[in-house]
Amino acid sequence: MDKKNMAVLFGGQSSEHEISCMSVVNIVKCVDQSRYNVILIGITKEGHWVKTEALDQIQDGSWRNSKVSAWIFPDATKKSLGLMDETGMREIPLDVVFPVLHGLYGEDGTIQGLLELAQIPYVGCGVLSSAVSMDKLYTKLIVDTLGIRQARYVGIHRRELKDMDAVIERVERVLPYPVFVKPSCAGSSKGVSKAENQEELRAAVCEAAVHDSKILVEETIVGREIECAVLGNDDAKASGVGEILAAAEFYDFDAKYCSEESRTVVDPQLEEGMAQQIREAAVRIFHAVDGSGLARVDFFVDKEGLVFNEINTLPGFTAISMYPMLWEARGIGKRELIQNLIDLAGTKTR
Repeated sequence: MDKKNMAVLFGGQSSEHEISCMSVVNIVKCVDQSRYNVILIGITKEGHWVKTEALDQIQDGSWRNSKVSAWIFPDATKKSLGLMDETGMREIPLDVVFPVLHGLYGEDGTIQGLLELAQIPYVGCGVLSSAVSMDKLYTKLIVDTLGIRQARYVGIHRRELKDMDAVIERVERVLPYPVFVKPSCAGSSKGVSKAENQEELRAAVCEAAVHDSKILVEETIVGREIECAVLGNDDAKASGVGEILAAAEFYDFDAKYCSEESRTVVDPQLEEGMAQQIREAAVRIFHAVDGSGLARVDFFVDKEGLVFNEINTLPGFTAISMYPMLWEARGIGKRELIQNLIDLAGTKTR
């Protein structure tokens, strides 16, 4: 059987660049090399695309010094990757693309749009689902229609910060302190702050505005942080559930990736029927945003029940990431999971 050519994209211009570089190593190690020629394409923080030869170059960061430039042709008649070095340019036909890109320009529908133009099958959610799921504010507007409880929220646009007093007053009319302030489109909890008072709210809004033009201010939910993995297209299924036990007051970037004290627990003890309720809600939300391939759906469970938090259409695949852990607990190992995701890329419909 002839091998298929699969380009794996990693890095990217988002604040989650380093997390992508961690995820891609774990993913590529699980690809069936007898079936696929894996072509590693890194995207620097400046947006330069380069080809790298080996995973150890990703791990030590030397891939960024590659002299082989790369790009994907948007021309649908080509369906190929372009490479250029000192010897000239060449084209490599592509059968599938695996974008291991978190956050801006990778998880927000932009790279998906390029691949749609090129008519190359790719792993994960499409343009619409990627865009609305990346934007926490628009995700909330969609989930509002499902009758699934969410934290109360106020949306702010960066342009409104010219009148900060009016912004603060609007938030305080709706939400009591403390509140959480988030960039609407950032990931891995970049730019997220907790504000206990007006002074902290002003600082938190300014910090969030560094990361995105839209800002989400939410009521504080005191509860357990629960996550659920979804896999599939029209027949999507949910895994079991996992719980985040954060080392910090909330599960910020450092607590996720820098602390050895944060822990994840698969199949935690919950009230009877709660795990099934979470699984059903995760699939409903996945379909509501037109999801395909994969997503991780995050919730809180407080004394009143289930609260939707957010959906991630390209969840992390680092050594501590919940998405692969949840499927392993259901008997689907990483190699089988990765192959399932590649197979799903060729079966999703517009």
